[in-house]
Amino acid sequence: MAACTAGSGPSAASTDHLPLCRGGRRPTVDESHGGRRLWSTITGVRTSPRGPFRVRTVIDPVTGRRVPDPPPGITPWDLRSGRYRRVLRGVYVEASLTLTPLVLARAGLLAAGTNAVSSHHTAARLWGGIVPDDGLVHVTCERRPRGAGIKAHRPKPGQRGTVVAGVAVTTPASTFVDLSDELGLVDLVVLGDSLVRAERVAPHQLVEAAATYSGKARRLARRAASLVRDGVDSPMESRVRMLMVLAGLPEPTVNHKVRWTDGTVRFRFDLSYPSHGVVIEYDGRQHAESDEQWDHDIDRREWMDGNGVRLVVVRSKDVYRTPAHTLCRITAVMRARGMRVPRLSEEWRRHFPSLPGDVAVPA
Repeated sequence: MAACTAGSGPSAASTDHLPLCRGGRRPTVDESHGGRRLWSTITGVRTSPRGPFRVRTVIDPVTGRRVPDPPPGITPWDLRSGRYRRVLRGVYVEASLTLTPLVLARAGLLAAGTNAVSSHHTAARLWGGIVPDDGLVHVTCERRPRGAGIKAHRPKPGQRGTVVAGVAVTTPASTFVDLSDELGLVDLVVLGDSLVRAERVAPHQLVEAAATYSGKARRLARRAASLVRDGVDSPMESRVRMLMVLAGLPEPTVNHKVRWTDGTVRFRFDLSYPSHGVVIEYDGRQHAESDEQWDHDIDRREWMDGNGVRLVVVRSKDVYRTPAHTLCRITAVMRARGMRVPRLSEEWRRHFPSLPGDVAVPA
C-alpha cells in the first residue's frame, strides 16, 4: 500500500496490516510483530479540543433521572447552547467543526467502544474511495452500539486492519471485499478504481484479496476486482466503461496516452480503441476551467480531426437517463471505423436502467 500523502487523505500511523482477532479485538503485544504494539486502543485516541468527545450519562442523586456527564471544561448547559452538536448517541463535536471522514470515523469508534474498527463505507472514505452516501457511520465490532446514524458489522475471517491518524480502520483491500456485501457490481468497481487512483492499493492486490474472501458475495467481489483498472480519472469514467463492458462490447483501453517525440505525454484519452481511432470520453464540465484548458482542448480536438480519430462525448444524463441511446452512439462509431460489434448482452440493463425518452433497444 502506498503511503498516504498530504492532501490525498489521512496519513497512516503504521503500514503494518494486521488480521483482526476473533471477536474483532485487535492483537495484543504478544500477538503483534516483534512484540510491538501496533494497535492503539480506541479510548486512547487523542482528539483535539474540537474533535469528537464522549458524553456519558449518570444518575442525578436528587431527581433520580439520567443526566449528561460531559468531560471537564464542558457543562451540560454548553451542550444545549448550540456551541456543540451531537453526531451520534453520546458523541459530540463543536458545532463549527466540519464533519470530514476522519472526524466521523473517530466519532463512530467513540460510540462503538473498545475494539471497534472503522470499516465499510466509512473506511472507504478514509482511504479516498468513492462510495454511495448512506448517511451512516460504519464500524466492525462485537457489541452493537445503540442509537441512530451508526451501523455495526460483525468481524469476518481474514479481515485485516491498520491504524490511520490514530483511527483503527480496515485496510483498503479488506474494505473493498467487505463492501461486496453492500454494493452492486458497478459501485464496487467504482470503489476499486478510486482506491487505485488514490494510490491506496493496486488492482492485483484487490484480485488477491477477493480470491481468498469467503463472504456471501465472494463471487461478486472476484468479478469486480477483475474489472478494476489503473489510471481511471473519475467515477463516471468507471461507469461509462462498465456500461460498455456489461453490454458485451470489447473493453476499451483506459487512459491511452499520445506522446510528443521526446516521450512526454501530449494528450490522454479516457477510454479508447487506439488501433481503430475511436475515443469515448466523459465530460462533466459546464465550461472550460481556464483559457489554458480551453487552448489545450482546441489543440487536442484539432489533433484528433487531423488524425481521423472519432470522438464520442458522454455526459451524466447519457449514463443515468438514456444508456441505450449512448450504446447506440458508441456502436455506430465503432461500425463506421470498421470494428466488429458483437450482439449486445442484456446485462447492462440491470445496472443502468433507462428512463422515459430512451430508445427501446440499442442498434
